[in-house]
Amino acid sequence: MSEALLIAAHGSRDEAGVEEFWDFADAWRQLRPDRIQAAGFLEFAQPTIGDAIDELIDRGATRIVVAPAMLMAAGHVKNDVPSEVQESRVRHPNVTFQMARALDIHPALLELCHVRYRETIAGLSAVPAERTLLLLVGRGTSDPDANANIARVSRFLWESYGVGWASVAFSGVTTPDVDQALTVCRRLGYDRIVVQPYFLFDGILLKRIRDTAAHHAALDSGVEIVTVPHLRLHPLLLQAFEDRAHEAIHGAPHMNCDLCKYRVRLIGRETELGLPQVGHHHHVRATPDLADDFDHGHDHRLRRRRRSALVPAAADTTFHPWDERLLQRLHLIAESR
Repeated sequence: MSEALLIAAHGSRDEAGVEEFWDFADAWRQLRPDRIQAAGFLEFAQPTIGDAIDELIDRGATRIVVAPAMLMAAGHVKNDVPSEVQESRVRHPNVTFQMARALDIHPALLELCHVRYRETIAGLSAVPAERTLLLLVGRGTSDPDANANIARVSRFLWESYGVGWASVAFSGVTTPDVDQALTVCRRLGYDRIVVQPYFLFDGILLKRIRDTAAHHAALDSGVEIVTVPHLRLHPLLLQAFEDRAHEAIHGAPHMNCDLCKYRVRLIGRETELGLPQVGHHHHVRATPDLADDFDHGHDHRLRRRRRSALVPAAADTTFHPWDERLLQRLHLIAESR
């Protein structure tokens, strides 16, 4: 069996963000030259994940491990990539697919956050840590588990940095947004606010975060507001990705489903229990000019282009009516007890 690895990325309309991803993918190829590899994008950039899968099969792959260069297991990882992979399975029934989990909360990424934080404050005037407030900014999703993980990262960093306070904000979809969070944080009396985006690669959303932070810094001369660079290429990022790929290659990617809104009843998300996990980016795959014509409660101008995604290992990606899928899950729960 010829094994290959596909790196699945979100993509960006920002050329710098796409270039940063390719820098990461090239570094990974050099790190593991023994593997057949390719990369594909969900939106905004080419090739699509489906095209990248076809390329790997043309190169002789009979088993493909799909590993997401994505931080949290939200809609793209749970729904969109599985939908993309399912289409490829239909086209290539003799190929085996194994899905890795998202990077999520990994010790190497927490350490990388610390590296970027130290790099930033090293060149600043001395402010005691207890007079510093950390504002961690996540992407923001409609998945409460993914959003909660941003709060967990914030708490880890709070205790690691020793700052006086820490809070969270999101770049979209959910609240508080960066403007709202900074409005509150400026009133708390700290001498310095450090805005740290928990993002892998550059892009439009990161530029908006930096612009919003600069706007608040100009409004308030009584508090210093600085922004930490995003994670980007670093040996620690490669280490985290290697760990996730290794899990999948060896058959043990343990995705956390304990608080998944599709699998358990969560307060405020009751109607989503047992819903089909299907992709919703079919209409904008490789068609960015059509993105503004569709309304899904978020702005496709910020995510346009394709749809792919990552499937948890052993996940059932067959599309079923919601009631049959719910029964499947209930049977699985019953059998595990």
